[in-house]
Amino acid sequence: MRNEIDLLAAVTVLGVLEQAYFTLQVIYARRKFKISPPETTGHPEFERIFRAQVNCSEYFPIFISLLWVAGIFFHQGMVAACGVLYLYTRFRYFHGYALAAQGRLGPLYASARLLWLLMGLAVAGLLAHFLLLPSSPWALAWPLRLLNAW
Repeated sequence: MRNEIDLLAAVTVLGVLEQAYFTLQVIYARRKFKISPPETTGHPEFERIFRAQVNCSEYFPIFISLLWVAGIFFHQGMVAACGVLYLYTRFRYFHGYALAAQGRLGPLYASARLLWLLMGLAVAGLLAHFLLLPSSPWALAWPLRLLNAW
């Protein structure tokens, strides 16, 4: 079982470490610009760092959910590689946003494409699981249940 999810677990831990890194950057910026919590405004550089961290945190649950569903139902290796690329694009997004608001756009679009790819892989894996497994009686009944719902 472990060898079926080890890559997903590794990418998850990397993602958590990345989130911790982003949080530390906000702490350092607070100290540098003397902005105490709960304040979220002040020096423009602090505001960009703060927003970058918040934006990355907002997308993290979506990423983790898609990573695991796609990794379990589609292909762990391919999904883990997409996950590492996603974490890299978020890292670039964070640092691009910290320098200038326009610096976030390229990595933002790249990370969005990767999330859509993970969504597609997750949906494809789930569809294959429920519709293509002949050993599952639910797979045969699913289309009939869907028609009855209309």
